[in-house]
Amino acid sequence: MTEPTTDPQTSATAYPPAPWHMVGQLWLTLFKLAEPVDDLRPAGVYGAAFVSYEPGSPLTYSELLVARPVPVPHGRGRRVSITDIWVDSPASVAGGRELWAIPKGLCDFELDSVRRGPLSTTDWAASFGRRPIASATFTDVSKAMLRVPFKGSTWQPGIDDTDGEERTAVLRGSSKALPCRGRWDFAADGPLGWLRGARQLASFRQADFRMSFG
Repeated sequence: MTEPTTDPQTSATAYPPAPWHMVGQLWLTLFKLAEPVDDLRPAGVYGAAFVSYEPGSPLTYSELLVARPVPVPHGRGRRVSITDIWVDSPASVAGGRELWAIPKGLCDFELDSVRRGPLSTTDWAASFGRRPIASATFTDVSKAMLRVPFKGSTWQPGIDDTDGEERTAVLRGSSKALPCRGRWDFAADGPLGWLRGARQLASFRQADFRMSFG
């Protein structure tokens, strides 16, 4: 397993206080993993997403993440744990790791989107320099949907930045959500190569989301 590339100076990097009030776009695909990878990545359902945090957010950046559902105490609500995540903002890396134990690393992104009438086609790619991590293409008509609310939370096992202490965060907001078409490619020798054999279940677009996180 290739570990995320992190900024060794995260402790000296300033970031916004919690909660972060974010706006932007999200493309998500659900996968079913038949065999466990390690203790943090058991068999089960995972969501892989590309996200663009846009002006109006305290930080603007791109993001690639993989998360899985985890049990909620007393069985109430929805909760996920982020297993793998990269962004192109050192401030986001520092805040994510120190505030919420989210194991963010740094990488490079390419984003291209074309709209023809109601149909949008979006191409994403993430890489460490010239080493690809993942790429995806999505087509959707989410701009035509009504805005709907969402709510959930994250749970993260401890990392060095939090002295090994687990952390939780609440997220809530609204978006224009609709199923879409998604096609992914995970680099075989990259840190998400373990998802190459997973079965793709469904894809969704959350357009123009507004979210409070933390």
